[in-house]
Amino acid sequence: MDWTTPLKAQQTDFIQRLKSAKLLHCDEKGQHSELTVISGKRLAQLRDFCWEMAEKYRRTSRVAIRDVFINNMKGKLAEEVVKSRLADFVTEVDYEKRVGGDGKVDFTLTSDSSIGIQVKARNGNFDKIQWSISREEIEKNAVLVCILIQEEVSEAQAEYNLIFAGFLPTNMITSNTGKALVGIDKVLYSGGLRSYLESLTSSEADEYMRLGYECLEKEDYQNAIAYYTQVLQLKPNNESAYFNRGYAHYKLGDKHDV
Repeated sequence: MDWTTPLKAQQTDFIQRLKSAKLLHCDEKGQHSELTVISGKRLAQLRDFCWEMAEKYRRTSRVAIRDVFINNMKGKLAEEVVKSRLADFVTEVDYEKRVGGDGKVDFTLTSDSSIGIQVKARNGNFDKIQWSISREEIEKNAVLVCILIQEEVSEAQAEYNLIFAGFLPTNMITSNTGKALVGIDKVLYSGGLRSYLESLTSSEADEYMRLGYECLEKEDYQNAIAYYTQVLQLKPNNESAYFNRGYAHYKLGDKHDV
């Protein structure tokens, strides 16, 4: 049985419960929860940060400052959900006031910085909205995490009820254009995210790296490229795999693929 089959079945059950607002809720950090509530002091800190970012970004953007605030707020609310659920398993939420973004990677695993996590937030009807991910984000991250914000995001909202809508490995996402769109019925149940990420730190990628090295030594560059591509599907930010695959392309004369 494919490892995704149970998670797809759980996702179907989750969608049915979402229709009747019967969701699992746990406030303890590091524990799975379908619903995360953010309010009070925690929300005030997020709001202050997003206004500071909006003020800074306004100097280089023609977008209305309120829209900049809302976009930043959506992103930080979603990141707070992931941090709450995965706790120390992932890096901290980035609160550097940089203009220009986070390099297309929202989190990495604490134990392995080559494994990136891209977090996307949308608000609206869960059965109609889609989460968007760019080709660059697909290439730089191992997994897409989808968060549903039930309320309209505004500077006056006193509480947010955030739903962990699901996740999808980026090697399961195809993009024929510059981005891909994913609906809630296409993602996997959120409770399986941690286990999936843990599997990426296993020996599978290391074994592909070993086989790639063996092929390089034998000057079998075609198979070396295939093995390093497998590594990058598991660990998109593995610099050694990028370098070695580029070297193999170079040796074959494929200079445009380096």
